[in-house]
Amino acid sequence: MQEEKDLRRLIGENIVRLRLAAPLTQAEFAERLNYTDKAVSKWERGDSVPDITVLKQIADLFGVTVDYLLSEHLPEEKPQSPERIRLRNRNHLIITVMSVLIVWFLALFAYFVGDSVFRTHLWQAFLIAVPVSCIVVLVLNSVWGNRSWNFIIISVLIWSTLATVYLLAIRYNLWTIFLLGIPGQASVILWSRLRFTDKPAKKNRKKEKSPGRF
Repeated sequence: MQEEKDLRRLIGENIVRLRLAAPLTQAEFAERLNYTDKAVSKWERGDSVPDITVLKQIADLFGVTVDYLLSEHLPEEKPQSPERIRLRNRNHLIITVMSVLIVWFLALFAYFVGDSVFRTHLWQAFLIAVPVSCIVVLVLNSVWGNRSWNFIIISVLIWSTLATVYLLAIRYNLWTIFLLGIPGQASVILWSRLRFTDKPAKKNRKKEKSPGRF
């Protein structure tokens, strides 16, 4: 029991260290994780510990390993500097932009081949490039970006996909296809309003209270 308390305290201290070095407020930090600031406060006080998937998300956010969060560090040992974090974020942005440019290069290449070889204007390639670009940005942002932006990216993906399908089949005048975007957009909005509390900690407390458990 004492070892568990020490581990919770250690993880809380490391989270505080990294958050202040970022620098981020508890509210800003909680928003990036899609949790409440109350849950973050409990982690930092050592009252509870994040789930292992959340620990991995925290480690990725600050550019450290999960082992760093579980290890003790000297007071004079400094976490990653804000400059290094900004440099890492800048590199991530450059990689994202390059990935999107590759998508549009392929679209332009397809148009060029169609025009020069098959004598056909494949303008559809540019339409398809829009939702594909959204998918690329969504994947990369989910890996290392601010996940709160995913809601906007998914919204653009929904409507650009519907517009692409409509324009590709414009001869059939399938304008009703845009009605599919209404429940899709509503789902995204509702999803964006979800906030998670510290559920793993509640489960642990129930186990501690249950008789016959060791």
